[in-house]
Amino acid sequence: MQSLGKKPAGARLERIKASPRWMGEQFRNLHPITPGLRDPNASMPTLQDFLCGGERRVPKGPLPARNPLEVWGKKPASGPKRFQPVPVALKAMPPLDLVIVSHDHYDHLDYPTIRKLAKLNVPFVTSLGVGAHLEAWGVSAERITELDWWESYALPGAGLTVTAAPSQHFSGRTLRSRNSTLWSSMVIRSPRHAVFFSGDTGLTTEYQVIRERLGPFDLVMLEVGAFHPAWGDMHLGPEHALEAFALLGGSAFLPVHWGTFSLAMHAWDQPAEVLLELGPKTGATVLMPRLGEPVEPAHVERVEPWWRNVDSSARAPVAEAPTAAALPKAMSWPLD
Repeated sequence: MQSLGKKPAGARLERIKASPRWMGEQFRNLHPITPGLRDPNASMPTLQDFLCGGERRVPKGPLPARNPLEVWGKKPASGPKRFQPVPVALKAMPPLDLVIVSHDHYDHLDYPTIRKLAKLNVPFVTSLGVGAHLEAWGVSAERITELDWWESYALPGAGLTVTAAPSQHFSGRTLRSRNSTLWSSMVIRSPRHAVFFSGDTGLTTEYQVIRERLGPFDLVMLEVGAFHPAWGDMHLGPEHALEAFALLGGSAFLPVHWGTFSLAMHAWDQPAEVLLELGPKTGATVLMPRLGEPVEPAHVERVEPWWRNVDSSARAPVAEAPTAAALPKAMSWPLD
């Protein structure tokens, strides 16, 4: 299947092997698992748990969006469908400056979407090894920059840099390709502003180092969904995301990686509810815009819990929980 991508080889593989993150046969996280990240009483969910466990895992109706359109990839090449289409069509977007890909899991590196983006004459910035997938899907080699942690890419003529930074995760589109490519957080800095994007990650003390080396940040985007107590070293969840935000020292917090796919057993809106409760107690300025809604981080005064109206006013489900047929035959666990 072409959507599985391609493993690094040749000069790309040699560069991977020269990385301090490469440990013999695969990439490794920088630190051992911090005590307390995994709930010792929580066991890894079974396939049955994933297929049938939990309640309210998908919204009962469409999420409010500024401009809902049928666009991009409707679902990852393998796995569950989106709750609904993304709000902006590729053809309706303004000209792109570049495309950033944090790692190669299906919900972050979507085959049909990359095939469409490959037709645009824009650079791609990603983690070590992920360029093999991009090339296999039609992105020319000269448009691909692969970064190891702390390496940077400068967009020509724009005064903008992208720097790869540590994260606590894993990679792979099949069980046989696990950790053959690197995973990263990304920092985007212009002459006036700086943004941190976590990619997928568990809580790591490296956030303090990132703050010292690449901060301060005007906006911090952290993943908060697809969390399970047994995955605490690989995903943040809302509580750990607030801890990460404190370490990063950002001025505004935009939660991402929730309300899109059913990839865990928690309710689809659980991350939003937890952040609505805990955010003010920690002093974090949390941004929760509707899909496609523009937001100015410095001018947001309060969060409107728009998601509470979705299930109460819905007539019918818009997506189904994943079935066994929807799952790939060989995929990393958990799914992202």
